[in-house]
Amino acid sequence: MEIQAMLTTEESDFNKRTLQLDEPKADEVLVRIVASGVCHTDATVLDGSLPVPYPAVLGHEGSGIVERVGSNVTTVEPGDHVVLGFSYCGHCDNCLEGNAGGCENMMELNFAGKNKYGVSPIHKEEQEVSQFFGQSSFATYSTVDEKNVVKIDKEADLRLLGPLGCGLMTGSGTVLNSLAPEAGTSFVVFGTGAVGLSGMMAAKIAGCYPIIAVDIHDSRLELAKELGATHTINSKNEDAAEKIKEITGKGAHYSLETTGVPEVTLAAIRCLRVKGECATVAVGKRDLTINVTNEIMTKAVTLKGVVEGDAVPQLIIPKLVKFYQNGQFPFDKLVKFYEMDDIQQAFEDSANGSTIKPILIIDKEYQA
Repeated sequence: MEIQAMLTTEESDFNKRTLQLDEPKADEVLVRIVASGVCHTDATVLDGSLPVPYPAVLGHEGSGIVERVGSNVTTVEPGDHVVLGFSYCGHCDNCLEGNAGGCENMMELNFAGKNKYGVSPIHKEEQEVSQFFGQSSFATYSTVDEKNVVKIDKEADLRLLGPLGCGLMTGSGTVLNSLAPEAGTSFVVFGTGAVGLSGMMAAKIAGCYPIIAVDIHDSRLELAKELGATHTINSKNEDAAEKIKEITGKGAHYSLETTGVPEVTLAAIRCLRVKGECATVAVGKRDLTINVTNEIMTKAVTLKGVVEGDAVPQLIIPKLVKFYQNGQFPFDKLVKFYEMDDIQQAFEDSANGSTIKPILIIDKEYQA
C-alpha cells in the first residue's frame, strides 16, 4: 500500500515522499498513525551518534489505531487504540526474565533497519527503506510486530500518548523499575527535559523526598517545581553536588543523569551518599575520565546504564496512562503539537529547548 512518510537520506534530514508499505504478516499489525513524538534518539541518528542505514524513515514514539492484523495476532484487533513501543525479541535471557529493555538483540532490532525477518516493510520503488525501532512512525501507516503494539484506553487522547513509547517510558521506568526507590528516599534528576521530568514525576509517585531538579535553564526549573520538585539547582550558578549534600545532609540516595555531558555525569555520581545509586540513560559524544577508586569504590556507589527504563512496554504504558488520567503524571504540560510538514521546526525547537516534547500530528482528522 502507498503511504506518506518523512524520508531521511544522507542528503536531507526530511522529505515527504510517497513510499510503499508491506501488508502485515501473520504476527504483524498495520497501524494508522495518529501522532508521533519527536525524541532525542531521532536527533542522534541525524547527527551520526547512532548510525542507521539510509534511506530511512525515523520516528519511534507513534500512537494510532489498528487497521488490520495478521492471522496469528491475538492481543489487538482492528479499531483498537495503541501506542507503539520499541522492538524486542521476546526469547533472549533478559526478555524471558521480564526485562525487555535489556533485550540482547536491542541494537539489531531497533537500529539495523530490518525486522526479525531480516527485511524492512518499507520501500521506495525497488529500494528498501530502513525501518526504525520496528515502527518508523514519521509516516501515515506502520506495519509492526505484535510485540511493538500496546493496547490503551480509548478514552485517552491518542495525540498525547506516543511519547509514552520511548522518552517518557525511559525516564519513569528507570525510576520505578531500575532504581525502585523506597518512599522517603532522596532523589535528584540532572536535566529537566522530557526524560528527566518523567523520571522526576515517577519519583514523586514513588514517594521520594526531597526531590531535587538540576538544570541550567531557570524556565525548566520552574516547570520542575510545578511538577513535583521540592528543590531546584541551576548548575551554572552553584556546585550541584555540594548543594545536594547540603540539602540532603549525607548526599542523595538516587540520581538520574539524562544529559550525556561528562561533567554532569560526574556530578550525578559525586552527589550520592555512601551506597547511593546513579542511573544514566543518556547518549553522549564525549568520554568521561573517572577515578574509579575515589568516585565509585570507596563510597560503594553504583553507576548503571538503563535502556528504555528496564521496561516491558505492555506493562508500563497502561500504568502511565492511568497515572496521567489520575493526575499523577501530567506529561501533557511538556507537550507542543506540530503539523507533519513542520517536522524540521519541531526538531529545532527540541534542540534549542523552547519545546520540551514536540509531537507531530500525522492524522489531522482524528478527534479525541
